Amino acid sequence: MIQNILIAVSGLGHAEEMLKTLKELPSIQQAKVTVLHVVPPQSTAESMTMKWEEGGKILANAIQSLALNPSQVSSILRQGEPKDVVCQVADEIDADLIIMGSRGLKRLQSILANSVSQYVFQLSSRPMLLVKDDIYVKNIKRIMVAMDNSDASKHCLNLALFLIRDIKGGELILTHVITDLGGEPTSTQVTPEQHPVLAAAAAEAKKQGVQPRCVLSIGKPGEKICRLAEELNVDLLLIGSPDRRPSIAKSFVDLDRLLGSSLSDYVRINATCPVLLARTAAA
Repeated sequence: MIQNILIAVSGLGHAEEMLKTLKELPSIQQAKVTVLHVVPPQSTAESMTMKWEEGGKILANAIQSLALNPSQVSSILRQGEPKDVVCQVADEIDADLIIMGSRGLKRLQSILANSVSQYVFQLSSRPMLLVKDDIYVKNIKRIMVAMDNSDASKHCLNLALFLIRDIKGGELILTHVITDLGGEPTSTQVTPEQHPVLAAAAAEAKKQGVQPRCVLSIGKPGEKICRLAEELNVDLLLIGSPDRRPSIAKSFVDLDRLLGSSLSDYVRINATCPVLLARTAAA
């Protein structure tokens, strides 16, 4: 499922560390990696030359840090608006996964600060792994999927099963939150048969040879998902983000989602582990 990975590097953050951790997984070891650095437009030829030289060094350092098989890695240094170039290159190489660092800004802050990761997440339909600057990247053993009835959630489950199937001692945690905006959040370990969403997800996992742990929760979904991920010491959290953008405006940022209430936005900002966001399964 993940054969082509695009990692956008800026010389800061934990994106490279996250990719090194992923490449230790048997299911990812043969994936090809494209390392991208984007040089923003500059006002003078002198500053452009300086930025190109700096970008070349950032790429070289990233590739050296990743220590990948040379046959599996390529690099791209390109000029343009970073948020646009990342999406363009992802389409060019048909990326199955985009990895980017993130400062974990809130929605309005992201707009004002021109957050590249936030815009790429809004504009690309490809799965995206966001790694905040202030988190600790751990070896992946525990993977949690926030389940509901959406196609995006089912796609996340398939991605999680792909990642965890060959991890020795790996644990798949399936969670579903029953929304209660005013009640006191609670959680309990349950058998899959106790909730139809978890039952269907657990059945699919078992069909692929994975015995999941199921957790049913009641409370505010975003807060509860983040709290569970922290309490259960999760190494990677997957959550679906249904595509609400109108088809006529696929090339524009969805300001309604940026400014409005969004579960995936809350989780990407507040989760204490890397977050993989996916919209819908590939056609």
